Amino acid sequence: MKTVALAVTDGMLNFELALACEVFGADMTGRADSWYQLSICGPSAVRVGRFRMQPDHGLDRLPFADTVIVPGWVDVDQAPPAELIDAVRAAHDAGARVASLCTGAFVLAAAGLLDGKRATTHWAHTQVLAERHPRVTVDPDVLYVDNGSVLTSAGKAAAMDLCLHLVRLDHGSSIANTLARLLVVPPHRDGGQAQFVTTPVPAPGNHPLAELFPWVIQRLDHPLTVEDLARQARMSSRHLGRHFRSVTGTTPLQWLLTQRIRHAQELLETTDDTVDTIAAATGMGTAATLRRHFNRTVGVPPDTYRRTFRSRTHATGPSDGSKSVLLTVV
Repeated sequence: MKTVALAVTDGMLNFELALACEVFGADMTGRADSWYQLSICGPSAVRVGRFRMQPDHGLDRLPFADTVIVPGWVDVDQAPPAELIDAVRAAHDAGARVASLCTGAFVLAAAGLLDGKRATTHWAHTQVLAERHPRVTVDPDVLYVDNGSVLTSAGKAAAMDLCLHLVRLDHGSSIANTLARLLVVPPHRDGGQAQFVTTPVPAPGNHPLAELFPWVIQRLDHPLTVEDLARQARMSSRHLGRHFRSVTGTTPLQWLLTQRIRHAQELLETTDDTVDTIAAATGMGTAATLRRHFNRTVGVPPDTYRRTFRSRTHATGPSDGSKSVLLTVV
């Protein structure tokens, strides 16, 4: 995916716009063989907060992008501009991967791209989205939804999760983690996690699971159970589950599986270890078990994932060492 388009109009959410620019416009020189070329597209100069922005291109450039990103805007009571809806639909029809950040899902829904699909948006607007577009299955409890060529995210920080998910799909887990470290954000939060937890996330080292997390990461090659984690945390399995929901928004087993899969991705990208060896190193036990969980979680078998990202790592990129990202301003 070489080009990404971000669509902008008056009254858009500047946080999501800036976030996308930081991810796809990052300086990855020396860290990735190639990167995106970033452009911003819109019908004319637009107001973002207190500032005016002049897009690089018009909306007619969207159908030429590999990826189109639609950030949200403040007033969801107003219908999205017709020209934006038409341009996003034309881009998807031309084969572009289309992703919305926060309330940008209203544009995708208006374009018919979410009909019959599961989608999400900021939790405060999920009911409005569902009522306005009954053919869309709106999930208010997840960070983002990946339907392949159409993706949607919840609000604010979840937009970063989706952007890093796109980078992971394009460049692999190792590069996505490197970028996350540069941006000082969590390297991966599974899209199925809750949008918010019942209590605020405690500061690092200031919650009951602070010592458990690194203990688990160092022992991913062990066949850990919920009882093992509870014993190490010195609490009952029931209390452990409650703390996991409060801190991570997911269950202990799902969190553990996510860590195993992420570790398997990095080993597939950076080593020549066999699938059997990686299965043992990630606590999956057998290659068959790893393949089953990996395929279900990532969408492709481990061998296919390795061929894809190892070949990209060693392939020669464009002459200028970059990929193009078309940012469409909504």
